[in-house]
Amino acid sequence: MDPLNDSAILQNEPVIRFGLFAGIFSVMAFLEACFPRRDRQISRKLRWTSNLGLILVNFLVIRLAFPLSLLWLAGDAALSGVGLFNQLDLPFWPVVVLSVILLDLAIYLQHLAFHYVPFLWRLHRMHHADLEIDVTTGLRFHPLEILLSLLLKAGLILLIGPPVLAVLMFEVILNGMAQFNHANFRLPLGIDRWLRLIVVTPDFHRVHHSVIQRETNSNFGFNLSIWDRLFRTYRPQPEAGHDDMEIGLEQFRTVSDLRLDRMLIQPFRRN
Repeated sequence: MDPLNDSAILQNEPVIRFGLFAGIFSVMAFLEACFPRRDRQISRKLRWTSNLGLILVNFLVIRLAFPLSLLWLAGDAALSGVGLFNQLDLPFWPVVVLSVILLDLAIYLQHLAFHYVPFLWRLHRMHHADLEIDVTTGLRFHPLEILLSLLLKAGLILLIGPPVLAVLMFEVILNGMAQFNHANFRLPLGIDRWLRLIVVTPDFHRVHHSVIQRETNSNFGFNLSIWDRLFRTYRPQPEAGHDDMEIGLEQFRTVSDLRLDRMLIQPFRRN
């Protein structure tokens, strides 16, 4: 492979990631305000304060636990010849695309595990306990879940040896798509019908946040929609329709459950 300038990518990673995060978040928040898909029942002041506060907590936890990013790990793996793609003489761009696809498949399988393994579900259920769904829900994950996901991705990077650029692309796409497919804006049905053939749309993913368990255990994809179709976890629409479906979990339905402190201790609370 002929890698791009990895050092330049590593040096500019924080600027690239924050710039794209802020840009996508602003666009999604604007679309939600102008073209809402569902009526808002709970003040954004409480939900957004808690959900955005969680981003700061997760950032601090990640920086303490992993001083170097996944991109640095991919760069070290390339220099050391660690990982499948670093052992093969393959064209650069096909390897980038294949790496992103494999990482996306891994996140789909991880998502399945976080639903069906009881201990992992206790961590992941905080994401589902949001009583409404919007762009900030896509950023609402418990710090312990974030750490476990980082360990999984780190292991996969050492296994397959993706280029630094591929890891950056995947991380940016994953974050951006999480904001997009959780956003509460009305995507025209004709566009949604065609777009969901390739990627996960807001209407596609919203089903996954239904209070009905069989709907919660469907539509696990974040980026590519093919995994749900391939593994038969795809559910086209919620039974009650998008306007009337109930969001969240049955055991956490009070407004106080939306506070940041209660979100952080939720995995350790009884049902």
